[in-house]
Amino acid sequence: MIGIYLRVSSNSQDVKSQEPELSAWARSQDAEVEWYRDVASGSSMDRPDLDRLLSDVRSGKVNRVCVWRLDRLGRTAKGLMTLLDELNVMRVGFVSLREGFDLSTPAGRLMAGVLSSVAAYESEVRRERQMAGIARAKSDGKRWGGRKPGTRIRLTEEKELEILRMYRAGESISHISKVVSLARLTIYRVLARNLEHAA
Repeated sequence: MIGIYLRVSSNSQDVKSQEPELSAWARSQDAEVEWYRDVASGSSMDRPDLDRLLSDVRSGKVNRVCVWRLDRLGRTAKGLMTLLDELNVMRVGFVSLREGFDLSTPAGRLMAGVLSSVAAYESEVRRERQMAGIARAKSDGKRWGGRKPGTRIRLTEEKELEILRMYRAGESISHISKVVSLARLTIYRVLARNLEHAA
């Protein structure tokens, strides 16, 4: 089944600009279609129907995802790559009509690589800003830090099992991340490693 995802940022907007092209594309496909709609900011990846779509992907109900434009899925390269990485791990196809983006084609995979580079750049810039902020706080005599020096949250065998259990139960990545107190990237690494072994 194909999952078609639409998003607008506020109730004052509508999806009329997105629906015609998506509907025409859906009619050209030889598969059942399910529609998913959110009214939410693109900067947040916690959205009810996006979570529902990803739950259907994980359960095997949806094997291809389509959007009108990439920014309907997310507005940051990091957020987009996180989602595309999960779809890739699950071997789920992805199409964005406006950009002609299709992960099943060489051009689509090239674009995914470019997005990955942009995401890495965004992370590096963010890290540099954080380090500059820390240095400024220290120079002002402020104490910096959260946990005690030398302590860190570790990925234990118990947490890895809990991640897999929650993922198979359809929980969102953001929810799993909060429950086990680990970064989303760590969650994706656990899932990729275990799903590859299961394949």
